[in-house]
Amino acid sequence: MNDPADRKLSVGASSVQESGAGPGKAIEVAAGLVFRNGLLLITQRRPQDHLGGLWEFPGGKRHADESFEDCLKRELREELDIEIVIKELVESITHEYPEKTVQLKFFRCAWQRREPRALGCQDFAWVGSGQLGKYAFPEADQRLLQKLLTTPELWR
Repeated sequence: MNDPADRKLSVGASSVQESGAGPGKAIEVAAGLVFRNGLLLITQRRPQDHLGGLWEFPGGKRHADESFEDCLKRELREELDIEIVIKELVESITHEYPEKTVQLKFFRCAWQRREPRALGCQDFAWVGSGQLGKYAFPEADQRLLQKLLTTPELWR
């Protein structure tokens, strides 16, 4: 199951950065479910990154001195050069990979200004709910993907 295409319907965990943390120490990650006109913004991980080539929700590793919300705003400026309005926390997931454990917090967001640019990612796409299954994502977010596919009010 090394082929990303074999991992469809497993929504991506945001830009988890390597930090030397093993399976016992969780890396805290903030990720955005950024909606605009009924579409959701997803990004593709760079080939050299952990889980490279897979798609994910944009975001990244939280610094010790910042909130999850501040982390998310910073990461989206750095990765995509966009500004967002953060709404509610949609899901919190802890997932253990063989080499690390990640604690993911997914926030529903509204795009506010500037068109996205792929600055810290390979590519990006605005997708509808019917298109999510066409993209390969890391396994950490299967539960979130199912929630997105079965909760139409999240897309409004």
